[in-house]
Amino acid sequence: MGKRIAFSPADILLPMDCGLTKWAVVACDQYTSQPEYWERVAEYVGDAPSSLHLILPENKLNSDSVQKEIKNIHKTMEQYLKEKRFRKIEETFLYVERILANGSLRRGILGKIDLEQYSYEANSKTPVRATEGTVLSRIPPRKQVRSGAAIELPHIMVLIDDPDKTVIEPLSEQKKQMHKNYICNLMENGGMITGYTLSKDQIDQVLLALKDLADPVRFSEHYNAEGKAVLTFAIGDGNHSLATAKACWEEVKKKIPKKDWMAHPARYALVELGNLHEDSLKFDAIHRVVFDVNPTHLLQAFLTYYDGASLEKGEGHQIRYVYGKTNGTITIPNPEAVLEVATLQRFLDDYLAEHGGTVDYIHGVDVVNTLTKEDNRIGFLLPPMEKEQLFPSVIFDGPMPRKTFSVGEAHDKRFYMEARKIK
Repeated sequence: MGKRIAFSPADILLPMDCGLTKWAVVACDQYTSQPEYWERVAEYVGDAPSSLHLILPENKLNSDSVQKEIKNIHKTMEQYLKEKRFRKIEETFLYVERILANGSLRRGILGKIDLEQYSYEANSKTPVRATEGTVLSRIPPRKQVRSGAAIELPHIMVLIDDPDKTVIEPLSEQKKQMHKNYICNLMENGGMITGYTLSKDQIDQVLLALKDLADPVRFSEHYNAEGKAVLTFAIGDGNHSLATAKACWEEVKKKIPKKDWMAHPARYALVELGNLHEDSLKFDAIHRVVFDVNPTHLLQAFLTYYDGASLEKGEGHQIRYVYGKTNGTITIPNPEAVLEVATLQRFLDDYLAEHGGTVDYIHGVDVVNTLTKEDNRIGFLLPPMEKEQLFPSVIFDGPMPRKTFSVGEAHDKRFYMEARKIK
């Protein structure tokens, strides 16, 4: 193969001398409309060493104190490094087993992705690609956090399409040859997580299996995709975090000689690699709640936006809605888009641009029902996407509409445990 594999071993930092249950907190882009969640976590953690002090929950991105928050994050990163809060494991993969709240097992490998082999552009032909549309306006505030950061903590999950389970699953039977680094119960219904360091032979085994997955002949035959650029890694979670890492790297590389690019830590991002065919990996729908709008006006506008749309169930895209004590279904016949989420999002983008209001992306029907009990809000409930559609859709059609799917419920998202220096 010409290009080296975009996923490789990394220098991984693990927390030391602290309670890991207080250290590990869920991905920062969760519970954005539920500030009480983050308040509860902050109260539980207190002043204890924690990744909570190293990340910015996204419900704070637009707060008046955001600059102060970011400054404190950078200061705490430097403090933890100075205190030797981390121990470093050099050039390794970590095998991670997560027992989810429902008792199922999710397996992954922690390593680094080469940002030179990743693009979030709609027409990307890189081996690592976004699965959903990237909202460029969401990158600048995240850049403020990363650009001044000494370390990164990943909640990015990258997926491989490995139906024969050749890369990750064999490691389950090889744990006796690994060193167990940590085992930890996770807060807030997060389940339990265990991390192991791979041996040199196991690292080589993983890289060889990934090389086979990325083989152009295998790719062309498997997807009937002759002439298409090979896609080996698809972003499952954390698309905007990886896009931010890419944007920061593009700025860094302008300031250093090209001969130094390969070794620079900012060229890479720490991610967890998962298999699309993991039994416990479920694709959940991401619903929409629209705030500060008149629900009946918005629904009427929806009906007139698409020809033939009605509040009766019928052929086409059926999208359920709820506000107050009212619920029903709107049907869009002969939709141009493949997925219901694309039909809905196109309308919402145009409606909000003209009439104002904001939209939040919600995991879980119960949360939608709770949020829409208050006035001037309406929720839309979307069906899940079949996960087998993911790679073919990206290969042939490019990224899907933003927030099309979610890998599991909010409490099943990746928790921050490991870190990596990026300066």
